[in-house]
Amino acid sequence: MDPVLRNAIRYTISAKEYRTLHEYLLKQSPTIVRNRAPLPSRYDAAIKNKDDYNAAAIRASLRVFLAAQSGLKLWDIITEQILRRGKPIRTTAKSSPFKSPNFRLSISISLILLLHRVLHRFFTRLRVNLLTKDAAPFRRRNPRISKALTARLAPALGSSLAGFALGVSPADQFRITVAIYLATRAAEFAYNTLEDDGWFKNRPWWDCFPTSYGNFILKNTPNYIQKRPPGYPSQLAWPTNDGIVDGLAEISRLNYPAFVSPILFPSASQILPPSVSQISPITSSAHPSIRALTCALLHPHEPSCMRTYLTFFLGAVPMFAKFFTLILGLFSLPRYKLFLKDPVKELDQLAKSVLRMTIFVSGAIGTSWGSICLFQYLLPRTFLPTQRWFWGGFLGGLWGFLERKKGRSQFLYSTRASIDSLWKVGVKRGWWKSGKNGDVWVFVASLMLLNAVYEVNPNAVTSGVVRKSLGMLRGEGWVDRAKFVKNERVEEE
Repeated sequence: MDPVLRNAIRYTISAKEYRTLHEYLLKQSPTIVRNRAPLPSRYDAAIKNKDDYNAAAIRASLRVFLAAQSGLKLWDIITEQILRRGKPIRTTAKSSPFKSPNFRLSISISLILLLHRVLHRFFTRLRVNLLTKDAAPFRRRNPRISKALTARLAPALGSSLAGFALGVSPADQFRITVAIYLATRAAEFAYNTLEDDGWFKNRPWWDCFPTSYGNFILKNTPNYIQKRPPGYPSQLAWPTNDGIVDGLAEISRLNYPAFVSPILFPSASQILPPSVSQISPITSSAHPSIRALTCALLHPHEPSCMRTYLTFFLGAVPMFAKFFTLILGLFSLPRYKLFLKDPVKELDQLAKSVLRMTIFVSGAIGTSWGSICLFQYLLPRTFLPTQRWFWGGFLGGLWGFLERKKGRSQFLYSTRASIDSLWKVGVKRGWWKSGKNGDVWVFVASLMLLNAVYEVNPNAVTSGVVRKSLGMLRGEGWVDRAKFVKNERVEEE
């Protein structure tokens, strides 16, 4: 076999895959193609006694690159041609394909896989060689280096240096999101390890986190976010959702000025402070008995804050019940065998989950909004004017008590969103500076922690997909190492 062809095939397809390809596809090909293609036995002999680990790593990285590039290209087509149908398409200056964000992201992902496998094998072999008798002189001359390289976690930590390949991808929100996600997941699994070791035996029952739903909140609070009326003239401006939120923030910075009703005082020289004039379309028709400017903005046609709060629940509970019935019902489809075996029990659990999530989300959103009126009524205008938002989020997050046993994924999602938001606010206000490639360093440190936890206690990594993904990164295949650990423990017992 021609050496160039042999190596090209070797780095593209394995011997087992070639045998399958030859059996199902090449046999159906024309005679000319069959005669040119080498037989599986000949191909096996050509690559026999070859170290296939590096070739397998290159094959996997190439496939990941092609899959990522194809997926990103497909997503671009969907977003530009389908989701933006009828809207003007933004034109960007043409540049080299090698400088495109999609290409750099695909290269970054494939390099992480390739370097992680190569480095893991390198440090594993190095550790084994340094533990032999022949390496005793080296260990005596370099005790600290030898201790580090022969440690149990050396391969896991060394292979995590592959995370620096994330720096090849564009420095945008995606990198920050990935770094925060991996950091929180690694912290979660490290917490599981400490918990298994008995560090948190006396953990308090109220251990949960407050939740923030961002745009989800703004889209599902019609009682507090005033939409443009159907008959409102199109040529007149109306505050957007973000404009309303910005107006609330500015009102708090102004120490909550009183509301001056233009209906009662049409000749007043100043109805609104100049910095919040953009909310005048909402507040100009507010009920005259409303005293607080925030109330005039949030519920202009209802003077009672309590009635607005209760009305929110009457509308939100049925809406969220339908939403979570659909979502949780779809998530339950993989467990259809359990439904067929015991439908009453499974339907009861599904109904309880829907009810808990509905009350949890409705309560968290409604209480977060209602706390604005509550603090306005209870506290002086100048007392913690801007810090009230944090306490309002805290009160809304207390509804997480209902999901304290099964709501861990929701709490972790809100934690990641909060970390991202806190970091951006801190950079904007000068609390800290954004270091160059700081997200890459966070990603590498998180990957080290995740690899270390997986090495010490695979069962602490509670996600089977994450465990199998780490197996792929190490070149072990799509296997769940936790199952092998369980089997070994059973045999020892």
